Amino acid sequence: MPALQESNAQKRKPEEVMEKPPLRSSTASIPISPYETSSSKAVTSSKSSSGPQQNAVVFSPELLRIYYDRLFPYEAMYDWLSYGVEKDFFNRREWSFTIQPTPEDEIYIRYQSFKDLEEFKSAVIKRQPNKIDIGAVFTHQPKDHNNLSKDVFHTEERELVFDIDLTDYDGVRTCCSGANICNKCWKYMNMAVKVMDEGLKTDFGFNNLVWFYSGRRGVHCWVCDESARTLSNDARSAVATYFELPLENEEKSLDLNTSLHPMLARSFGVLEPMFLDHLVGEEGMGLLSNQEQWVKLLKTLPEEARKAGIAAELDKEWTKRDVSPADKWKMLKSRIEKETKKEGAKKQRKFKGDESERLEMWPIETVFRHTYPRLDINVSKMQNHLLKSPFCVHPKTGRVCIPIDVSKIDSFDPFNVPTLPQIVSELESYAKENGESKNVPDWQKTSLKGSMQFFLKTFLNPMKNEQRKRRMEEKAKEEAFTGDF
Repeated sequence: MPALQESNAQKRKPEEVMEKPPLRSSTASIPISPYETSSSKAVTSSKSSSGPQQNAVVFSPELLRIYYDRLFPYEAMYDWLSYGVEKDFFNRREWSFTIQPTPEDEIYIRYQSFKDLEEFKSAVIKRQPNKIDIGAVFTHQPKDHNNLSKDVFHTEERELVFDIDLTDYDGVRTCCSGANICNKCWKYMNMAVKVMDEGLKTDFGFNNLVWFYSGRRGVHCWVCDESARTLSNDARSAVATYFELPLENEEKSLDLNTSLHPMLARSFGVLEPMFLDHLVGEEGMGLLSNQEQWVKLLKTLPEEARKAGIAAELDKEWTKRDVSPADKWKMLKSRIEKETKKEGAKKQRKFKGDESERLEMWPIETVFRHTYPRLDINVSKMQNHLLKSPFCVHPKTGRVCIPIDVSKIDSFDPFNVPTLPQIVSELESYAKENGESKNVPDWQKTSLKGSMQFFLKTFLNPMKNEQRKRRMEEKAKEEAFTGDF
């Protein structure tokens, strides 16, 4: 995520645009086009689990120009981020652009602001940013921040946002690492979205939230209820830490107890079936698919359980006969339950007190350690933290940051997301077959159609209707109050 800087243009080393760019910081002589040199090159992708076929062009300045000219949903973005407020709202929103004047040079420009839709659209088309980030709504227009004191210029509101990235799962995924992803490890994102979406709606009562694919290896959530947008930094931190578990240190216990928090109990109910479906078998992470893997897992049992021979006995039994990974998990849980439950007045358990509780909670802790959402919590804590704009094109993959239908999350495939060359080609094909129809929005001529219709129908239009209804109710109250006098 972009660092919080105090100048309009500043050096940075972005993780997603260039590997080792020689950067400069300057506010002067910024070229209009991100590639105004004869040496500009298109970005191609090598054959890997994180990209298309070898040497396929996924991103180029020519393709990006067509996208910004014809396909980027300026009107929808303006409608969304105006929230029905007609005056002095959108123009106080901070935007940042990452532009690339040459292939070797990159500039990050903060505190951009635009008075209206036309100025916003004009700036994007003029600058041709490789990346757009969205920030908070301030007390004054961000472009004037250098002329204002910190007492006067500060954030007023900002969507509550969450960022989940597969690199934070490198300690548990066995298929890929770093920027690489595959359909196996993408299941972690499905798990995270299901837990977070339910928690935000059920436990906090938020209604207007939307999830987006980040374009490469993660997902972003935007919670847009007014009650969420106006949360203080302390309140944002409280919401984010509510969902947090200390998963970074594999040696440290999660300190779960048998009085499991209702949110965690609900999450376990969602995650354990996915753990069995996608992680224990060879077709997934293979946690219980072969002896090397199951021995590694059994070693995480509490020390007293290992000393009692539970791990050794199960290893011996699984080695002697063919047991499916799912059945191994059931056997393991059954053995733990047998050792921790007292089955009669005279029956004595091997494990008592804390020992028994640690062993009893081990299956839950194991499922959470491998499946529970791993948030970049700092993104959520502060109003002034920027996040990548939806509907951007990722310069490394060429994929569009489209919304995700949570009700169909299990069928979402990051490798089937519309790409920049694909949708430009679809525009050309449509024109050949149907002519240049001006009555049909360009996005409807491409594979972006489904994503845009979903965004409008299930998120933006219902939210606008809710805002309209609230304004009418407020107006009626004002008129009734005035009529009393």
